[in-house]
Order: sequence, then structure tokens, then C-alpha cells
Amino acid sequence: MKIVAMGLTTRSLSPQESRVVLALTEHRQRETTRGEIIRVLGGSTKAADHVIESLRRKGWLERATWGKYLLVPPDQGPDAIGDSNLLALASRIVDPYYLGFGTAAAQYGLTTQHLNTIFLVTPARLRGRALGDARVRIITQAASKFFGFGPVDALGYKVMMSDREKTAIDCLDHPDLAGGVDEVAAILATASRRFDWTKAADYLERVDSGALVRRFGWLVDYVKADLPPEVRTRLLQLAGQSRKTWLGADPARARAVEGAIGFDDTWRVFVNVTADKLRGSAGLARRKTAKEDH
Repeated sequence: MKIVAMGLTTRSLSPQESRVVLALTEHRQRETTRGEIIRVLGGSTKAADHVIESLRRKGWLERATWGKYLLVPPDQGPDAIGDSNLLALASRIVDPYYLGFGTAAAQYGLTTQHLNTIFLVTPARLRGRALGDARVRIITQAASKFFGFGPVDALGYKVMMSDREKTAIDCLDHPDLAGGVDEVAAILATASRRFDWTKAADYLERVDSGALVRRFGWLVDYVKADLPPEVRTRLLQLAGQSRKTWLGADPARARAVEGAIGFDDTWRVFVNVTADKLRGSAGLARRKTAKEDH
């Protein structure tokens, strides 16, 4: 049997393979299991394994995790396993989870970096794994930080992903998972144009880290984001619950960087990053807003 993918490449199927694909498409299923395929084929494990291997080779199935597969629908063709589908595959590794940090930033268009690593956040402790040409890095998140995510569409598949506010906050909390402090500044500047500032403040209060609030406040000022006065007051109150902190490498361990921006009295944060490194993000939120207005 041949199924033509709406003008795309034709993919030939054997009778047993057709039986599986048609059973899934008729029920509008986008994922299946080895056990389900065994049942469709009448209980033969040997036949099922042969069909699964063949469908994977022909581009109809992609393995998500052991015994679980995603169907590449007829209307998408054999080349449909792109970045978005890799996110769908990664989402089947563990539950609960969310896709976050640099992965979410890229999905929202907050960064121009193309990361070959998918960041999967979960309370579970698991090892990372390869997924096609990409690498899935498992970030074990404490329960106090495991929130701020919801379903988004990834080429027809629903995956859980941190929202814009949580993405920016997570990236600032762990800059190494988002390309570094300079990239985090650009991410925050871009995200701030569509920020729910009250939600962001709620998130920061829930995380309960005064140091993170200080870093966030300083960076918001640096990129000149349009922070509402009442939210700024709230952030300063939250920051007051902690001692001074730093942004960049811990100066107590790595020493101060030569030419570092230095200590900011308002947010009481030592910015151990050079102005040259952050030059591209200075006032970036205001510049982006002005560009959009025109």
C-alpha cells in the first residue's frame, strides 16, 4: 500500500504496516505503544516488533522512550521529525515534566541561539539521553520551583512548557542553561515586552529567593524594561528579605572580573560581569518596544 502525504514523498507500506498506521490515524492517535501494536496485529509479538522496526526505518514512527512511539501522520511526510517533534519525543520520557530554560526560550523566540540540547525539567532523578541528533538534559527541579508551566503546541503535539515569565526567571536562576548571563539579559529584555509583571512577581515570591529577586530587579533596570511602579516596590520589598548578592561568577570564589560593572546600591547586587559583555542588552527592552511602535 502507498500513502501519499498531500504532495510530499510517498511512503510504501506492507499490509501489516498499513493496518497499524490506518488504525492509529482513524482514531486520530498521535502516539502508541508496543502493546497496542501487538493487539492491532492479533497478538504476535514477533510480527509487532518487525512492523515497529520497519515503520521507524520508513519514517512513520519515532521512538519516544522504551515501548512508546509517536506517529508521523500522513499529511506531514517522512521529514516531519524536526525540532518541534523532538520536543514531543522528549516529553514522553517522564511525567510530570516541563520543557524549560534555553529550550523554552528558543520556542518563544526569545533567543536566536540554536541549542542542540533539550532541557527537560522534572522532580524525578533521571539520566540524560540522546534523541536523534539532540541531547536531552534532565534538570531535577525542587518542588518549590516546579511550577509556571502549561501545554503548548509543538507541531500538533501538546507538550508542557514553562511560560514566558517562568522561562525568564528560570534562565536567570541558572544562566548556564540558557547561554550565559549576556544571553539571559537578552531573553529577559525580549520576554518583558509581553510580560505579566504581577505573575512574574508572584513567581519570584513563590520561589522565595531574595538573591534571585535582586538579580532580576537589577537586570530589569539594565535592559530598561517597562516595570510598573507597584511591582517595582513589591520586588524591592521581597529583595529586602535577603543580604546582598552577585550576578555572574561568585566573586568570593572566582574573584572579581577585571572591568566588572560592580556593586549596585539599589538592588544590592555585585555585577561580576563587564559592561562590554552586556553591551548588547543595555536598554534592549526599550529599544525593542520603540521599534515595534514604529
